Amino acid sequence: MELIRGLHNLRDTHRDCVATIGNFDGVHLGHRQVLGQLQRKAAELQLPSVVIIFEPQPQEFFCGDKALPRVTRFGEKVRLLEQQGVDRVVCLTFNERLRAMTAEAFVQQLLLNGLAIKHLVVGDDFRFGCDRAGDYQMLCQSGVTHGFSVENTATFDVDGERVSSTRIRKALADNQLALSSRLLGRNYRVTGRVMHGQALGRQLGVPTANVRMHRFPCPLRGVYAINAHLSDGKTLQGVCNVGMRPTVNGTKPVLEAHLFDFSGDLYGRLLSVEFKHFIRGEQKFDGLDALKAQIFADIDAARAFFAGSQ
Repeated sequence: MELIRGLHNLRDTHRDCVATIGNFDGVHLGHRQVLGQLQRKAAELQLPSVVIIFEPQPQEFFCGDKALPRVTRFGEKVRLLEQQGVDRVVCLTFNERLRAMTAEAFVQQLLLNGLAIKHLVVGDDFRFGCDRAGDYQMLCQSGVTHGFSVENTATFDVDGERVSSTRIRKALADNQLALSSRLLGRNYRVTGRVMHGQALGRQLGVPTANVRMHRFPCPLRGVYAINAHLSDGKTLQGVCNVGMRPTVNGTKPVLEAHLFDFSGDLYGRLLSVEFKHFIRGEQKFDGLDALKAQIFADIDAARAFFAGSQ
């Protein structure tokens, strides 16, 4: 799969394609249905399939630090789109210039001049351009004028309710991991580089791998039994805390994973944390001794979960 960052990197070889546009946050079962529509049309027309996304996501641009947590971060999203067989991902920087672009300019510069699309798959509630002036009807009219077809996305329901990133985010925030797995079509994961922390876990006798969260918070909070997938293909069981670490007056959300029966250096390596079971919510303890005792209790709880699930 080819990743193209920005309009300025589009080349003549990227013209003539079948495309869809959206955040694709989570690449969940609803998104997969859209991607299936995209790929069937691409195969019919014998053209590449293209997914157009934005970075940051528009609501992050408008809301800043108050933006809702992502279901998937950028790198994970791109990997999931590749796994779904997408040929190209075009990532547009959502900045003031793009925000101010009129709907007509968006169609002309991206869809026509940049990609020369032959078919577009979007929802009938899709809005775009400055002040969200562009809509599905405008795209259909543009298609008639410029020679491309437009197809509405099909809705995908689970338990009679539409699958959406908002619904998944709520399920995760409520620690309904089984529901989030059903909506995603997989267990929820957070993937990132292991960074140096305060080494507090090591001091307490429980070394942890700290996964870089960047500026995007995780929708989960608390302690979980996890599977940790290492970059060399190994999978280890463990326990993980996601949160602010109130006992030590933490100021930023951190993901700390203790991997069972592991010794080695993970700094700088990519780690994918798969959440299997909710153990408890995050809480503040009276001191490090109380925290240490609870950590060992959490480890016992995670081991008990894995023993019972085999």
